[in-house]
Amino acid sequence: MNAILNQYKDKINGSFSFFDRIIIKGHIRQFFSPSGKKHFLSHNDILLKDFPAYAQSVTEGLCKHIEDFANDLNRPMIYLASAKTSKEQTAVQVLQENPVEEGLICVLSTVEYCQTLQPQKRDDGKLFLSTVNRKCKYYYLYFLDREFGFMHVKIQTWFPFLIQIYINGREMMKHSFDSNGITYRMYDNSFLEISDIPKAQELADKFDSKKLCRRLDGFAKRLNPYLDTVFESFGQGYFWCVDQCEYATDVMFKSREALEDIYPSLVEHAFYSFKCEDVFSFMGRKLDKKFLGEVVSDYRKRPEGFRVKHKMKNNSIKMYDKFSVLRIEMTINAPREFKIRKEVQHKDGTTSWQWRPMGKSIANLYRFAEVSKASTFRYLGALKDIIPVKTVEKEINAVCRSKIIDGRRFSGFNVWEENTFQLFKELSNASYLIRGFTNQDIRKVLFPGKEFESVANRNRISRLFAKLRAHGLIKKVPRSLRYHLTEKGRRIFSALIQTKTRTFPALAVA
Repeated sequence: MNAILNQYKDKINGSFSFFDRIIIKGHIRQFFSPSGKKHFLSHNDILLKDFPAYAQSVTEGLCKHIEDFANDLNRPMIYLASAKTSKEQTAVQVLQENPVEEGLICVLSTVEYCQTLQPQKRDDGKLFLSTVNRKCKYYYLYFLDREFGFMHVKIQTWFPFLIQIYINGREMMKHSFDSNGITYRMYDNSFLEISDIPKAQELADKFDSKKLCRRLDGFAKRLNPYLDTVFESFGQGYFWCVDQCEYATDVMFKSREALEDIYPSLVEHAFYSFKCEDVFSFMGRKLDKKFLGEVVSDYRKRPEGFRVKHKMKNNSIKMYDKFSVLRIEMTINAPREFKIRKEVQHKDGTTSWQWRPMGKSIANLYRFAEVSKASTFRYLGALKDIIPVKTVEKEINAVCRSKIIDGRRFSGFNVWEENTFQLFKELSNASYLIRGFTNQDIRKVLFPGKEFESVANRNRISRLFAKLRAHGLIKKVPRSLRYHLTEKGRRIFSALIQTKTRTFPALAVA
């Protein structure tokens, strides 16, 4: 079992892993190759000089089709003067004011930069169909889908009709849970509780990218009336590729207080302890001198708390808290940094299975999930031996106060006093983990030389041991003169040593 999940299993309900944000783009690839453009013009008997007028008529037809689609369903059509206006917030507001149980919420339109096709002249004066950067009209169609939940489709109204579909994995799983009788509780976009976690994870692991591809084709066919002509010209429609992909693991704590107890230590450990080599290891890579890129770790304070992010080129792992959920999120924007096993055809006609750089094809989505899940649990596995801050803070405060046991009063510890801190450091020595320590062991370190044999010092250590036992920091091995640190003692001493040596190293005792 994963280290942190095992260490705090009494405070954790379980964990759930699935895609979070997925942005998929559809390209008609032939429009991006010279031979494909020539074939299209020839197949449809379009002269280059006539292409602008032809393209304008196609754009008008597409715009009319989408506007009729919205009018037939009696849903709002809204033009956004600025492309920077939040489309999602606008759609949410429309849904609140004009609710719908399922189907189209609204259609938003705006003007944005795009790549489009336009005839241009070569140096010899001949025309050719070139790809240029311009502005054009885009439609954003927001849906409340039966399977995908709240989602949107973005479509370019000019050639080559790029289409982009946004899906939220958590929204998708909500509908899957509902249909399978699994109850859940959410905060924002994360699961706080799931009634049947094993079954929920099983449903998530059965995610079928082929079925997703068929659904995407359905959206494209419904919204782009020109797709029939594309099929006639090329024998295929959109090629779907994963533009951005986030895979998130929600570690569901039983309460916000339980997570707050350890989260500050998790942030500190992740930011200060994880090195460049660790980030490579989390992502299943080996540090290679041929690697060209940056590996960066940073943290940022958000209204909800701190976020730690480790980035390797355009891929990243980040950790943050959402109420009682510890979320580890893997983002893959550069899939070629990872490998996928695929069948490769050779020049002599033979084939073999090889590990090759992973592409953006939607067919590789299962591998996105495999890589992300493995990276996430390697990351979680490295978050071990974490000191629970809130608990330790209370325990340290208690140790500083006097205590009465069986009518005998034991004073508290001045934890930052030099001799006391030296004692705590020695008791935390790893050499005592198995065999424990005795009065003599501690005297050898604290009172070297002739003072070691002093009866006064022997009695002094005995009194210290009695005081440590009274505060629950050490325990005696039955029928022996040896002692061991308790779990409480190890937590407190580790926290004090870490604070003094890391936060205020100048104060550390050598």
